[in-house]
Amino acid sequence: MNNLFGSNLKYDLKASLVVFLVALPLCLGIAVASGAPPMSGLIAGIVGGIVIGSLSGSNVSVSGPAAGLTVIVLDSINSMGTLPLFLGTLVVAGLIQVVLGIAKAGVIGYYFPHSVIKGMLTAIGLILILKQIPHALGYDVDLMGDEAFLQTDNHNTFSEIWYAFKFYSFGAIPIVLIALGILIAFERPKLKHHKIFGVVPGALWAVISGIVINSAYGIWKPEWQLDGEHLVSIPVLENIGEISNLLTFPDFSMIGESTFWIVAMTIAIIGSLETLLSIDAADKLDPMKRTSPPSKELFAQGVGNTVSGLIGGLPITAVIVRSSANIATGAKTKLSAILHGVLLLILVLTIPTTLNLIPLSCLAAVLFVVGYKLAKPAIFLNIYKNGWDQFIPFIVTVVAILFTDLLVGIGIGMVFGLFFVVKTNFIRAVTLTEMNGNYLLQLQKDVSFLNKALLMKYLERIPDNSDLIINAQKAQFIDHDIQEVLNDFIASSTDKKISITIEGFNYNIHEKV
Repeated sequence: MNNLFGSNLKYDLKASLVVFLVALPLCLGIAVASGAPPMSGLIAGIVGGIVIGSLSGSNVSVSGPAAGLTVIVLDSINSMGTLPLFLGTLVVAGLIQVVLGIAKAGVIGYYFPHSVIKGMLTAIGLILILKQIPHALGYDVDLMGDEAFLQTDNHNTFSEIWYAFKFYSFGAIPIVLIALGILIAFERPKLKHHKIFGVVPGALWAVISGIVINSAYGIWKPEWQLDGEHLVSIPVLENIGEISNLLTFPDFSMIGESTFWIVAMTIAIIGSLETLLSIDAADKLDPMKRTSPPSKELFAQGVGNTVSGLIGGLPITAVIVRSSANIATGAKTKLSAILHGVLLLILVLTIPTTLNLIPLSCLAAVLFVVGYKLAKPAIFLNIYKNGWDQFIPFIVTVVAILFTDLLVGIGIGMVFGLFFVVKTNFIRAVTLTEMNGNYLLQLQKDVSFLNKALLMKYLERIPDNSDLIINAQKAQFIDHDIQEVLNDFIASSTDKKISITIEGFNYNIHEKV
């Protein structure tokens, strides 16, 4: 394992830097949107990286505070009354996840259709692009971690963009354009693998350029300089002894009340679903096509949430935004996720003043690139080529997530996905083929009364004076209604001079006629 980490260290270290830059504003934004202190988001990011990263069986997924749980956390803190009481429910939620992992409940992750997972990834990519447009234009009223369509300020994704174009900040535009230019340039192999420039990932060069340009504004164009809400904002410690002041400890005094357990179960179940969806999606993005053990992931998430709750952090799940950034920048092993947590811990404590110089507009450029890689036009075309039974659930999932939130959109996509699965199995249960006037009627898998109309339609196609083979060797179940239809047809076949051969039946079907 050490050799594996060592040989991939240069890739994982680069990826961890990018994930750190992506995770930093998201941790802060999600915390504020959840009604919690900013430090709660950072604690969750650190625990998600170091603790869950170490225990996880996934090579490329990254865990941290989840945007999909923002509304639930906000409502839960309000219903519990205080943050410490909410943290008590989070500790219990983590223990529930540990039990689910031990019970191998992660297998539920295998039952999400491929088209729906693809739709989720594409929708997240589009959301990243749409949600970062205001930040790119310097309209930073909305929080960076808000991914839902309806926002806490009563605006939505599109109205926020409209206001951004009306109230943009001049200084943000050159920063985002130059950052995008750097990121696009670093997609070229010559620069990406350059002996000097390639040592530092493009995302870090983009951030450095943003800090330099904004500092230059202060000298040559003060009215363009970005400050306040336009920059990253991390709590600054006066000395190392103040760390304990940043921690909040859980309160279990309401553990005997139903509200406590309802909140704990809600966080455990919703968080587990989001995790299973995210690691499945991350596995599909992994260039090496490795498969993550879902139950082991639930166990790791449970331990992480328990630790996060004990020291004042938010609920944690595997998150696709950070995971996709991790994969897109070349991560090879889970060391990247661990290192991003270490970077959050060390850099937030040691250089918060420097980090607070980073404009959100240059971080928006980083997320633009991540979003584009998830939602390339080629993805839509490839899914379309796979047929309507794949494309419709895919596009419904994309639209539903865009206009609701992750879990609601996935639920709507699942309904359409399951419809097409049932439809496909329904059609394939009974097939009729013809060659040179000879007919083969095949019954496959489970043939129920739902297939009765289709069976009768096929039997009506068989002309007089023909030969028919009825084959049921692959059928595991044949409904009584189906047997009756076949018996009636066989009984009338003599008058139509249809020669019938029966193969593979163990049911009450007439013998060869």
